[in-house]
Amino acid sequence: MVVHRAEEASLGKIAMEKARSRWAQSSWNLQRLGIKLIAQRTWESMTKDDLTGRSAQLAYYFFFSLFPGLVAASAVLGMVATSGRAFSDRLIDYLATVIPPAAFDIVLSTFNQTTHASSGGKVVVGLLVALWSASAGTSAIQDALNSVHKVKERRPFWKARLEAVLLTIFMAILFTMALTVLLGGDIVAGYLSHIVNLPLFFRVLTRMLTWPIAFAISAVAFALVYYVAPDVEHAEWRWITPGATIGIVLWLLVSTGLRIYLHFFNSYSVTYGSLGAVIVLLTWFYLSGLAVLMGAEINMVIEDLAARQGERGAKKEGEKVPQSENA
Repeated sequence: MVVHRAEEASLGKIAMEKARSRWAQSSWNLQRLGIKLIAQRTWESMTKDDLTGRSAQLAYYFFFSLFPGLVAASAVLGMVATSGRAFSDRLIDYLATVIPPAAFDIVLSTFNQTTHASSGGKVVVGLLVALWSASAGTSAIQDALNSVHKVKERRPFWKARLEAVLLTIFMAILFTMALTVLLGGDIVAGYLSHIVNLPLFFRVLTRMLTWPIAFAISAVAFALVYYVAPDVEHAEWRWITPGATIGIVLWLLVSTGLRIYLHFFNSYSVTYGSLGAVIVLLTWFYLSGLAVLMGAEINMVIEDLAARQGERGAKKEGEKVPQSENA
């Protein structure tokens, strides 16, 4: 019995040591690298990599990817008519909380116009056009992330574009899942409260849980972009990274901040007239692209600092293969 307990204690100690070792090399253990140093290096890299210029490029592609996507979405919703109406209404409500009001008006107008003339052919054509247009935006993300990692694109054109198309599809699936969680959470909570008369506490809890779940799914989508888009190799897949988490938080902050600014200082319509809504939409795309690239920059700086400390599996900026594979 004493020997058995001693073995259990030994195994527990070994497990604790392994857990400490994993945490010591975890990308989330920022203290080992120095949070101040990470922030300083990130700011320097952002300036060197011209992230503001890259974000403007992404905004251009995001803008031209939006409306083909709306055509495809509205075609699908138009075909399911009544059953899709409640879902589309909730979708519009959630988009209204993210997209600035002035820009949302033009998005909603386009969405309504295309929804009324939907057919099976438009679903196919709309999806194909949306996929190709969106993959062009993903290709721009590939170029931007290569710039962040200080590497040159070596993949053949067909391979890079195929990866962009596949990444676009998976991104669409993940963000659709996140939206479904947000939309479905409210619907499920309302349905259960109507059927089994759930207490108010459980209804509120169900609605509250949808947001962290949707946030986690979105973080995985960001991590997927950072993993697949640049022409570099990674030692292992990480479901949620510091850069992905910070990127999403920044995106939510800039979206909210832009809405607050436009609420109190709505000068776009005065300066740009009828083009004000388009300018607001482009500004939102620009800030969204900047948030995505800043998240990638943070991940790159963390990995570069880890590699300079001799951590196996990490790579310095400008390297395509982790150190463990270079050795």
